[in-house]
Amino acid sequence: MVSLILILFVALMQPGLIARTRARLSGRKGVPFYQHLNNVGVLLRKDPIYGASAGMVTRLAPVVYLGATVTAALLLPVGGFGALLSFDGDIVLFCYLLGLGRLALMLGAMDAGSSFQGMGASREALYGAFVEPALFLVLGTLALVSGQIRFDGLFSQVVSGRPEMFVVMILMMYALFKIVLVEAGRIPVDDPRTHLELTMIHEVMVLDYAGFDMALITLSGWIKTALLSIIGASALASVLEGTAPVIVLLALMFALLIGVLESTMARSRLSRNTTYIMTIVALAFVIFTIAFLVMREVSIG
Repeated sequence: MVSLILILFVALMQPGLIARTRARLSGRKGVPFYQHLNNVGVLLRKDPIYGASAGMVTRLAPVVYLGATVTAALLLPVGGFGALLSFDGDIVLFCYLLGLGRLALMLGAMDAGSSFQGMGASREALYGAFVEPALFLVLGTLALVSGQIRFDGLFSQVVSGRPEMFVVMILMMYALFKIVLVEAGRIPVDDPRTHLELTMIHEVMVLDYAGFDMALITLSGWIKTALLSIIGASALASVLEGTAPVIVLLALMFALLIGVLESTMARSRLSRNTTYIMTIVALAFVIFTIAFLVMREVSIG
């Protein structure tokens, strides 16, 4: 139960940290740290509004998205606090649960009958097909170096004290940071602040959602970002023998880095996103290869 509480804590703190970092670096006072919580609170008190062509899929998509994301959170331990659900192969279920949430959101966008939302769903499907292999490779690398296929042993069984393994985990944390940028729809792949339908990806899929449904989608996105951040933080903490507070701080560092990135970079052209995501897959494959060589004690040179 403690692990779930820590995951939710990270999920609720990251958006505020991103907004404050972005405001400070741009020389603005910015909104209060807790403004995103107020916004979701307002949405929770409003009734959802559906278009004339929206069907049952549109109504169920936010619930399925949140349910899949929360279930994925039940599988993830944080430091010494075990997961609420744990079994062999749960790392595979974790990836499929995130994929289920993405699928639900895409189906809801297409069911709404909007051409813009269908366009966003097609882009999400393309980027998801590219980024999911990278996530599988990252978790496969952790399984390789730990000898475990369940989250409860994935981080605790990593061989620490070796400089090669420290390098592997640093690279893995970097790869997960780039995966977070794609999954969360952040710069340089997407910009959550834009409302130009022809350039949006995630935001255009939820244009027809409002009120309670929009609150569920927003919360689900926060939790998914927190999950990926905690995996990256746990990977680095596994070689540093860090505890749960260290993992939480490292996960919050993801939000700080996102804020810095969005203050110093512009969004990439849409045509370059595919190449950007494929570099993440290539990076994940390189990490897996390096980890394989380290575990086999193969010398290079």
